[in-house]
Amino acid sequence: MDQQHLPAEIDLERPNAARTYDWALGGTANWAIDREYGEQALKAYPQLRVAVRANRDFLGRAVRYCLANGVNQFLDLGSGVPTMGNVHEVADDIDDESRCVYVDIEPVAVAHSRILLEETGDLERHAVLHADLCDAERVWEAAMETGILDPGRPIALLTVAVLHFLPDPTGVREAIRDYRALLPPESLYVLSHLSHSDVADGEQSQLRRLENVSKQSSTPGVLRTHEEIQAFFGDFELVEPGLVPVGQWHPDAAQDPGAEVRTAVGGVARKPRVG
Repeated sequence: MDQQHLPAEIDLERPNAARTYDWALGGTANWAIDREYGEQALKAYPQLRVAVRANRDFLGRAVRYCLANGVNQFLDLGSGVPTMGNVHEVADDIDDESRCVYVDIEPVAVAHSRILLEETGDLERHAVLHADLCDAERVWEAAMETGILDPGRPIALLTVAVLHFLPDPTGVREAIRDYRALLPPESLYVLSHLSHSDVADGEQSQLRRLENVSKQSSTPGVLRTHEEIQAFFGDFELVEPGLVPVGQWHPDAAQDPGAEVRTAVGGVARKPRVG
C-alpha cells in the first residue's frame, strides 16, 4: 500500500477478517499475521477458499439481479477489502448510471477502497465510508450526505459475509431492523452468512473449529441457524428460491463448484410497497 494511504489506526497485533478474506481470494491487501491466520482457518475448515469464492460469486449474481429488477443504487455494509468483482464494477458493466456507497470499519478496507475508486471509479457515483455498520442512523445519514444515493428511489442494501462477525450483543439485529425501516419501498436486501444448519456432522465440526480459531482475531465469528439468519429479513419478502446455499442461488452454471458449499447461505428479499 502507498504510504500516503496507510491508515494510522491499522491493528497489526491481531489478524482481521476483511484482510484474511482478501487473502483467501488471492488479494494482496493483507499482512503476514492475516496469512498465518488464514492458513489456520483453512486447516480448520478445508472448504474455506471454495466457500469464499462461492460467496463472492453470489454477490455478483445478486447485484445483477438487483439491476435486472430496477434497483441500481447500492449500500454495501461491511464491504471489505476490494479484490475482484466489487459491487460498483459488476454494476457498471450493466448500468453506467449505477451508484454505490461502501461502508467498512476496517481501515485497510476503507483505504484500499478509496484508492480503487480514485483510480477506476466515478467519485460522483461511488464513495466509501469508514464507519461501524451497527450505527445505522449515523451510517444512513452519512451515506445520504454523499449525495450519491437517492432515498426517494429503491436501494439495494447488502450485508454479504459480514453478519457472522457480529454477535447479537453488538446490536446488529437492531441495526439491520433500522436499515430495513429506512429503506424506501421496493428496495432489496441482499444477505449471506455462514451457518451450521443442514450440514453433515463433519462439516459442523469443521465450522466449530473455525469458530474457535476466529477467537484469536480482531473479528471473532459467530454461527447462526437458518432461522436466526432469516430473521434478519424481517417482514421483507424473500424472492425465489429463498434462503439457500449461496451456490444454489440463481446459479450461472449447473456445475458451479460453489454449488456443493452448504455452509454459506444467502438470499435476497424485497421491501413491500406501503399499502
